[in-house]
Amino acid sequence: MAEIKVVIGQKDGKSLQIKVSDEYAPNLYSKKIGEKVKGEELGIDDLEGYEFEITGGSDSSGFPMRKDIPIAGKMKLLSRKSRGFNLKRKGLRKKKSVAGSIIYEKTSQVNLKVIKEGKKPLIKEDKKDETQKEDNSE
Repeated sequence: MAEIKVVIGQKDGKSLQIKVSDEYAPNLYSKKIGEKVKGEELGIDDLEGYEFEITGGSDSSGFPMRKDIPIAGKMKLLSRKSRGFNLKRKGLRKKKSVAGSIIYEKTSQVNLKVIKEGKKPLIKEDKKDETQKEDNSE
């Protein structure tokens, strides 16, 4: 077993990357793209009360997960059109390796999006400079 990198995307466009330890990584195994995950399952206290949706990921070799492949592992597809493959001429196809939509032991990164927010903010705001505020109390 290995730890999994989890990238959490928020609605405001900011993201947070955390590592889920070996102890809590099995909580993600056998979950599919589109399923929901509670913050407590990731083993980090700051994520209590959060709910996430799995949007994708990649395996240890860097192959992206695809939602339409219902396996836990890699496979080769004969693809007409996909990410990273632009058609040079009509009818062109290419064999591409992809990972399935189920998280398994060799998955190294999982992408999540926030569905329900908890009490604590994920990304702590930096203190803004007080000098930039203008006083209009004349």
